[in-house]
Amino acid sequence: MNAFHQTRDNTDSLEQMLSMLLDGAVEVLDISPDLHDTAVRRYKEVGAWLAENGNPGWEIHSQGSFLLGTVVRPGTESGEYDIDLVCRLPLKQESTSKEGLKKCVGDQLVAYRGWKQRQGHTDGPDSLEPRRRCWTLGYPSFHLDVLPAIPDEKHRPTGILLTDKNLHKWQHSNPLGYADWFRKRSEQSRALLEKLHANVAEVPEHHIRSTLQRLVQILKWHCMLFFAEDTDNRPPSILLTTLAGRAYRGEDDLFTAVRNVLAAMPRLIENREGQWWVPNPAHEEENFTDKWNEYPERRRKFLSWFDEISTTMDSLSLMESKGLDVVYSRLVKSFEAGPLMRSYERYAAREKASTVQRMSATGLLSATAVGPRRKPNTFYGQHPGPRG
Repeated sequence: MNAFHQTRDNTDSLEQMLSMLLDGAVEVLDISPDLHDTAVRRYKEVGAWLAENGNPGWEIHSQGSFLLGTVVRPGTESGEYDIDLVCRLPLKQESTSKEGLKKCVGDQLVAYRGWKQRQGHTDGPDSLEPRRRCWTLGYPSFHLDVLPAIPDEKHRPTGILLTDKNLHKWQHSNPLGYADWFRKRSEQSRALLEKLHANVAEVPEHHIRSTLQRLVQILKWHCMLFFAEDTDNRPPSILLTTLAGRAYRGEDDLFTAVRNVLAAMPRLIENREGQWWVPNPAHEEENFTDKWNEYPERRRKFLSWFDEISTTMDSLSLMESKGLDVVYSRLVKSFEAGPLMRSYERYAAREKASTVQRMSATGLLSATAVGPRRKPNTFYGQHPGPRG
């Protein structure tokens, strides 16, 4: 959803100005359509290979930020996007082991990579590596994580069990159920439903972002910057997404939605008999703050980040009548100047055009927009995102 396409009368409110600046900035941070389409093509080809060459009944689907529409550009120009592919085999838990399941899927990926090389195809994966829960295929600018899984008999129809070489027990998850929950939370916005109905024949749905999707992108962006030098303690994006999704109440104004979500977040973090707990809304047995109980420092770092972004938003809310330049200068203290500069320039040009139009109608001279004094960065962030 692009706030710059909204119409207005005369002067925008502070909330509208901030919403447009933030929305325009995260739009710059979106994955480019070309790279998005390339990643999806690789995902489909790998998925088709697994489905056709594995045993009957193998099912493939995506998960994570690509499925949710909350991708944020990596922290550096050399950083990579990631797209997750779940490969679910129709096996019972007692008929396989985590090691056997991972090897079974890995053998097919080795065969796929070998086939691409023998055929002389230049679009095959540059690398194939085993990781904790997945196999990672490396491509220029992104990597594809393939997660072996089996059905979770106690949580049908979409619950799954995942491997993890560092943990003894199978890991519960439900990415399809989670995506359905997130979509329903997004659709609380009347503006999103109106856009989808108006543009369904013109624009692919993944190019239309809901207020909740943009809100999550803002939280992930700020968090990425805050933890630029401390990636090990950075909160997982699924935790931010879940807290935001549960706190969201259908606001259409982006800045208002961010402030309201931040105000509600602390109440959504439970303490169950001394254990910190944020449940997966699609699978109550999955806890998105399980690492806090093992590594208390991670909770302390999360609270530091939360205090920082809350303070930023509160201070911005007090800047009524301060003007575009002042609001921009405050934003770049907590966010990147590069994406915000692009957003600022678009907003300023829009304001100038509106002012010229109004003044021309009265015979007065037109006003000019004054640019910010801060020189923008030419890079995005400071670190590559960690792999799964």
